Amino acid sequence: MSHPRTPARRGFVWAIIGGVIVVAAIVAIILSSVRAQAPTADPTPSSDPGETSDPSATAPATGEFVDETVSERGWVPEPITTDPDAYLRAALAAASTFDTQRSTRPEWLTYLDKWFTPDTRYTSDQDREDDMRASQLELRQGVVLPEDEWNSLANEEGRVTAEVPGEITYDDVPDDASGDMRIGTADVVLTFTRSDGSGSETSYDETVRVSVQVLCGAGSIPTPESAQQPGDCKVVRYFSGSLEP
Repeated sequence: MSHPRTPARRGFVWAIIGGVIVVAAIVAIILSSVRAQAPTADPTPSSDPGETSDPSATAPATGEFVDETVSERGWVPEPITTDPDAYLRAALAAASTFDTQRSTRPEWLTYLDKWFTPDTRYTSDQDREDDMRASQLELRQGVVLPEDEWNSLANEEGRVTAEVPGEITYDDVPDDASGDMRIGTADVVLTFTRSDGSGSETSYDETVRVSVQVLCGAGSIPTPESAQQPGDCKVVRYFSGSLEP
């Protein structure tokens, strides 16, 4: 038979429960104090203040070319070099290498503009800028394939590749006190490839004589966001034909 709980018994039970609650509260206070005094963990490892968390943010791009991917558009990649001969051969080829199916003529010419650097013989920044723009205009008007011939070639899904198979003749640049500029002249062989309209292609060669003035010295200005450095070779000016009278 069950016995009803007396008031004294119920008081004893509540006393035990109250004690447990007090003990739990004391334990919670102690744990909270310990946690507050514990050092906060650093979520990221410590580093030298002079270093950046993103190495690519300051590390320069590396490679043999300013942008090797331009070959996918039918263009010649600009080499990163201080060797005038290697650079001149690439610059001469670049002025006549393109694919009408992979780029437009304005896109190609805009790309060639990136090869240029101002002529250091001018002392004024404005004069240097004006001269470089004039040189880029000269490239368009007197050196590269004219627009109407480009369009004719484009209608036949054409392209042109150029190379310098022979020697380059060098000339000094007048009034160049630095001695860092040279003018190279060479025969450039252009290979034209056109569609014959029946699924096949025909190719033929033409030889043109072109000169280019390059700067391979401290005054050259690198292409932005590239691995080029001051002193690497850059184009100053193109000339159509030989410099000889």
